[in-house]
Amino acid sequence: MMKTHCILTLLLGFAALVTNAQSDTGAKKILDEVAKKYDSYKTAQADFGFLVTDAENKSYSDQGTLFLNKVKNQYQIRLKDQQLISDGQSVWTILKEEKEIQITDADNSTDVIGPNNLFTFYKTGFKYIGMSDEKVGANTLSVIEMAPLDTKKNYFKIKVRINKNKHIHDVSIYDKSGSKYTYTIHKLYVNHRIPSSQFVFNNKEYPNFEVVDLR
Repeated sequence: MMKTHCILTLLLGFAALVTNAQSDTGAKKILDEVAKKYDSYKTAQADFGFLVTDAENKSYSDQGTLFLNKVKNQYQIRLKDQQLISDGQSVWTILKEEKEIQITDADNSTDVIGPNNLFTFYKTGFKYIGMSDEKVGANTLSVIEMAPLDTKKNYFKIKVRINKNKHIHDVSIYDKSGSKYTYTIHKLYVNHRIPSSQFVFNNKEYPNFEVVDLR
């Protein structure tokens, strides 16, 4: 089964999405409304679920929390077996099972999606189309499917479902190996105060961990 650190690579590694002349104008309007809403937030905290199902129908699930300070490009992601902390300059990836900490440079470019634009990945590189609405419980969700213009990508489709508040309900990535990765936003809190300590790595909290500096 896929290790958690590979899962997070997928979570942080989406290519930026969607503006193309062949795309659905109705879908574009919805995505623009979603992006406008998320762009207005300075901080965010999201409780999310993750589910991966492979080509043999084996599955792995996890729950996590994302803390985000967009203004300073800072974030923290907590999962059961892993934690990521970024102060905007460096990223500390804490692998609890391996007792290892990897340090890398933060990538704040717009070419690769990270936590700072995780909810607004609607700019370039995809064609997209609006699909029929879907029901989840009592909620009716708008559905948009996207396909990368770059056919060398290891995935061929991304499906986004959006609730009536123009917030993302979930994102599913379909890769060419037959696996499906779904991220579901359970709760979202925006523009509230997040202590600066959430974005500071403290090595005293991880005694006996091996540190691998890849910067």
